[in-house]
Amino acid sequence: MTHDTEHFRQKLLALKKEATERLEAIKKDMRHENIPKDWEDRASETENDETLESLMLLTERELEQINEALARIDAGSYFTCSECGAPIPEQRLELLPFTTLCVNCAELHEKQERLGLG
Repeated sequence: MTHDTEHFRQKLLALKKEATERLEAIKKDMRHENIPKDWEDRASETENDETLESLMLLTERELEQINEALARIDAGSYFTCSECGAPIPEQRLELLPFTTLCVNCAELHEKQERLGLG
């Protein structure tokens, strides 16, 4: 079966662009470039730093996953489960374009995490 790798490459590149822009906005907010002079306003701005840091870490991880998926496209392994080698259905990749797992392996990982084994 022939897969439309270019479709998924474009989808991943669009996600990468969005995540990169989001990361830059978060970093700008963390630098407090637009903080008013008032101390109360400053205090409320800096209270958001922990939330911004969490968002930054999540976005950085998302970018890592996108870059890894693009590398898998180049390597020819994008449509193959990294765990068991089974095909990853295109419908799954449409929903989760940077997934590395087929449905069965993903469900197994979720069960293990729920049981505290993962």
